[in-house]
Amino acid sequence: MLKPTVGPITGHTTSEHARIFLRGEHQQNAVTFAGIRYRRVHEEQWTKSIFTQLSSSRDMTDVIALNGLAANTQYEYQAGWFSLMNPTHTVDSVQELPLQWPKEIYRFRTLSDQLEAPRAYIVGSCRYLRMTAGIASAPHVGDRIFASINKLAQRAEPAISAIIMTGDQIYVDDLNIIAPDRELKDILRKYRTAFSQPHISKLMSGVSTYMILDDHEIEDNWPANKNDNDEFLYKNAIAAYELYQASHSPAHALLADGKINVNLERYWYQFAHGDIEWFVTDSRTRRNLSADNRRILDVEQELALCEWLINSPARVKLVVTSVMFYPDSKSQGDDAWKAFPEQRLRLLETIRTHQLKNVFFISGDVHGSLTSRLTHSEDPQFEVHTIVSSPLCNSKMLPYAKASTFILDQPLARTAAGDYRHELTSPVISQDNFAHLVVDAEQMHVNYHDRDCKLLQSTAITLR
Repeated sequence: MLKPTVGPITGHTTSEHARIFLRGEHQQNAVTFAGIRYRRVHEEQWTKSIFTQLSSSRDMTDVIALNGLAANTQYEYQAGWFSLMNPTHTVDSVQELPLQWPKEIYRFRTLSDQLEAPRAYIVGSCRYLRMTAGIASAPHVGDRIFASINKLAQRAEPAISAIIMTGDQIYVDDLNIIAPDRELKDILRKYRTAFSQPHISKLMSGVSTYMILDDHEIEDNWPANKNDNDEFLYKNAIAAYELYQASHSPAHALLADGKINVNLERYWYQFAHGDIEWFVTDSRTRRNLSADNRRILDVEQELALCEWLINSPARVKLVVTSVMFYPDSKSQGDDAWKAFPEQRLRLLETIRTHQLKNVFFISGDVHGSLTSRLTHSEDPQFEVHTIVSSPLCNSKMLPYAKASTFILDQPLARTAAGDYRHELTSPVISQDNFAHLVVDAEQMHVNYHDRDCKLLQSTAITLR
């Protein structure tokens, strides 16, 4: 067996279930399989191996589900792929073959089933990896920060429950003016290159990784910049996104037989870690830009989000939106929630009128990081926070955000019931960084680190 050409990536993980993504390679006139075997750390006996047949229609990728796991337990696993010239082989028949597994052993931990256990997360976005003619230029630059995240994850207490990547994991459009990528094969090559760099590969093999797309997975400021010739681009960009980002997420339902439903109806999803719950929105592909019904979230998604906000018993609720919920930018406001004020106000009024507490909006996009608090002039019980983390790796061609980038001297919204007012609760960080979030019984701790893991800023937000 050979090492995966991309991965393994540990995706959605619960106290009893984990999803592992991996990729093999196409071999002419051969049938190709990928497999995983696993065991609890310190046990000698491997489980029965789990195999899947790989297809070129899925770029030789697949996701394998591990079921019946024990809570709060560290597992180790091996993963690989192989090809056979005999086309009659199946996932059952290859069980009998004397396979030699790759020597690499990976580890992951299932979630604790304790409801109120402290949790920790890594949040980041916007990882620029310029590619020219299919070759990454100085890929170690885009991979450097993941070495620091690995370093932190190895010593973190509580352990990192998940990595949340909030958008622009790749830049399909990084050379749009010179040589735009539109063909599926070129976009897939970007994903393979981006996700197979050594430090990000090591990180994702051992920590549950959740992703959602933003515009650069398709094209800058999509769909506002869409033209009549972009349907081909969109079809290919979305096909690649579904394979490499959505495939190992909870957007794919787990079937009763323990297999993952390959059908994908939407990109937004939810997951829970004890009394902390996440709602990861798709704020990019379901937009309506018509003048009479402007929406950044479609009707179904807005209703689901509001229902979750109102009815979920979670103590802390984190809403991921790849573009900033607030504060608003002084420029380029048509791409974020600033351009959809009616829908944003509906969400805020839902939170306020139902007296919901400990709601956080998590985002990236702006190439700057910050925390901010939103209050209401006539309702002292209302409080919402935003946490922004961006970029993991910036391009020299793109500026960093600063405090002067944002509108901070006027209310976010004015209503008959009062004004929504916001203030920064941290400086704006204008350099490559990632966020380390720790949620305990009393506070949300937001720690920003630079690409060398140096602590840049720490903010403690009291939970209510």
